[in-house]
Amino acid sequence: MIGFDYGTSNCAVGVMQNGAPDILSLGQHGRFIPSTLYAPSREIIVHWLNQQLPKTEQLAFKKQRVMPLQQAQRALQELTLDGIAAELSFGQSALANYLDEPEEGYYIKSPKSFLGTSGLLPLQIQLFEDIVAAMMVNIKMLAEQQLQREITQTVIGRPINFQGLQGEESNRQALTVLTNAAKRVGFKDVEFQYEPVAAGFEFEATLTKEQKVLVVDIGGGTTDCSMLLMGPEYQANTARESSLLAHSGIRIGGNDFDIQLALKGIMPELGIDSALKSGKPMPVNSFYQAVAINNVNEQTEFYSEKNGRYLQQLVRDAEQPELIQRLVKVYQNKLSYRLVNGAEQAKIKLSENETQSIMLDDLTDNLSAQVSRQLMIEANNSQLNQIASLMEEAITQADCQPDVIFVTGGTAKSPMISEFLQQQLPGVPLVVGDHFGSVTGGLTRWAERIFS
Repeated sequence: MIGFDYGTSNCAVGVMQNGAPDILSLGQHGRFIPSTLYAPSREIIVHWLNQQLPKTEQLAFKKQRVMPLQQAQRALQELTLDGIAAELSFGQSALANYLDEPEEGYYIKSPKSFLGTSGLLPLQIQLFEDIVAAMMVNIKMLAEQQLQREITQTVIGRPINFQGLQGEESNRQALTVLTNAAKRVGFKDVEFQYEPVAAGFEFEATLTKEQKVLVVDIGGGTTDCSMLLMGPEYQANTARESSLLAHSGIRIGGNDFDIQLALKGIMPELGIDSALKSGKPMPVNSFYQAVAINNVNEQTEFYSEKNGRYLQQLVRDAEQPELIQRLVKVYQNKLSYRLVNGAEQAKIKLSENETQSIMLDDLTDNLSAQVSRQLMIEANNSQLNQIASLMEEAITQADCQPDVIFVTGGTAKSPMISEFLQQQLPGVPLVVGDHFGSVTGGLTRWAERIFS
């Protein structure tokens, strides 16, 4: 049995060893695999997945994917003629392959962000199921190699609310995709646990008395808060409903911080603040769409042929056409992920530095953008205020003040975030957990409790 953190930014799995969670090292990836996938073509994903599935699942899978598998065979023939291996890559390898040739292949980061998207067609939902299953089967095989035994039971983390506009319907859609993928790759028993609750379980193991804990989990795609009664007397319980005092969650996370920093820090170099020859301000919609990597509809619109024609017209109408030509290059070479990755790396380095450069050589030789901590704060003022409202909502629901704030999630690694959270409740102690491992550890503890 494993705890499985299928995260927006990273994936990790844990097993219990000697009474404590052990986050497994998964081959060359280490303990945390970035939630990314790269394929030489999108159609190859279903072919690769079919090759990896347990024999018991392959026949049913082939019946469900007749058309995609036929398309995959045609893509496979083309790749063979070009001498390109029909292999998928994951984690940092996927990112490296994308950055090497952004205009080639199919790259996706944080597919979890799309699982609750409204208006997906059945074929789109199938594609996301296959992407999730491909990532899961890769991680499952690596974990089984490490443990030298089969894994059949898992607890998977879930946010309070997945990204999507239809509330509980979006949540149901996302959970169905995750469940189908997990069952398909060989997990016989699949359960879910809220990610902030799981993080709370890991913190609970350190407590010596009952406390009211406000867990703030700022992940890659969502921010979740839970108010929980925690302590030694609760640890063995598998029915925790009475000790879960409040839940609140919003679809804001680390990806949004990266996107906003890209908008404020990078897009001025591409002309977002420039003007048209008529003197009117530059229309900004395409700039937003270009970096909206967590919104499948906006990205589809940006890379449509219609928008390509629109961007060329924008170059002709612009007072500084050389700036807009850089946005055209993003469109032509599929550089959206590269721009946001540059912002993400700058965000990480701003944890230690006041200012940071983002190289934009892909657009123009020797081009760079300068960003600062202050710019990051200003760019994400709305996101930070929404997180503050989320904390207040959880406290209001619980009708009590917390004894301690427990913070986890990769985005919370930024000192700016920790300082902001402390400012919301200045008299309450703030404990920062393992930014990437707390959820995995808690899911692992819960897996042992419910499956043992």
